[in-house]
Amino acid sequence: MSEVYAARRARLRERAQAGGSQSALVTHPANVRYLAGPAPQGTVLLLGRREDMLVCASPLDERPAAGRPDETLRIHTLPSPGGDPAVAAADLASATGAESMAVEEHHLTVTRHRALRSVAPALRLTDIGGAAEQLRVIKDEEEISCLRIAAEIADQALGELLESILVGRTERHLALELERRLVDHGADGPAFATSVATGPHSGRRGHRPTDRRVEEGDFLSVCLGATYRGYRCEIGRTFVIGTSPADWQIELYDLVFAAQRAARESLTPGAAYRDVDRAARQVLDSAGYSEGLTPLTGHGVGLEIDEDPQLAPAAMGKLDACVPVTVEPGVHLPGRGGVRIDDTLVVRPEADGGPELLTITTKELLAL
Repeated sequence: MSEVYAARRARLRERAQAGGSQSALVTHPANVRYLAGPAPQGTVLLLGRREDMLVCASPLDERPAAGRPDETLRIHTLPSPGGDPAVAAADLASATGAESMAVEEHHLTVTRHRALRSVAPALRLTDIGGAAEQLRVIKDEEEISCLRIAAEIADQALGELLESILVGRTERHLALELERRLVDHGADGPAFATSVATGPHSGRRGHRPTDRRVEEGDFLSVCLGATYRGYRCEIGRTFVIGTSPADWQIELYDLVFAAQRAARESLTPGAAYRDVDRAARQVLDSAGYSEGLTPLTGHGVGLEIDEDPQLAPAAMGKLDACVPVTVEPGVHLPGRGGVRIDDTLVVRPEADGGPELLTITTKELLAL
């Protein structure tokens, strides 16, 4: 992996130099991990004039559970606790004669930015913007492999839950059980707070579980995700509890499924982000559900659960191959409930079989 990390840093260095900076400071944790591998919390990466280094607040653990950073990088540990690695990195860059340094302004607080200027007043700070995030959009096959394993773990956890007794259990209890099962199957942890929504709560995006108990005839919406080696995926499904679905439940489910299928089928290299969103939204709009739809149909995933691209009505840009995204349309009817169906897929050209579905739990409307 050292060669991979080095190549990624070289591309970011080119971006910084194109903006007139001799060095760059990476502070956002996901970007540090992408460019340098697993590192302790708070670690920053300095792309220097002479060498690159990680600046850490404390010594590296000899046997960290999450893995170790790129072994070719120099490690600089702060001499005393309580210091700011970013401030120390700015001081180190200034000491090596750098006259300018690109920083991730969108991840720096005002206080931290002022501290950088204070410790190295002669160092001109420029903004590198979202350059690192842009590099992260297209995944290599090793990254996709991690996402594929994360999806398998999430599928396993969800599949086991569906085999258990659900009636009478609370949303909160089911969410906690799902997160335990994720870890049992090898996840680093949940990719985000697990959402379990029953009855009138079902179909809500990002619903926070409550003490409402599952009842016969409920819609049950579940959205969960696993993290594996730092990479995060998600899956969402909706079921009916304990009985045959009512006609309105079948009709609503079929509609959301059709919208999700339309968006999935539009995931081709070169497709505009907004066109993928439109494919799902048109299906729901035509059935009279234009009000209250979620602001986006999907988003990128990777080292963070919500990355670029955004599949939304006003999103600019086009899909590339090897970009993993979610497709997650939904409809919520106040007081009644609703449906969400959410998959993680990788954009692939038609010659390679089209979009690769990572989350494979059935999308049939099951009565549990």
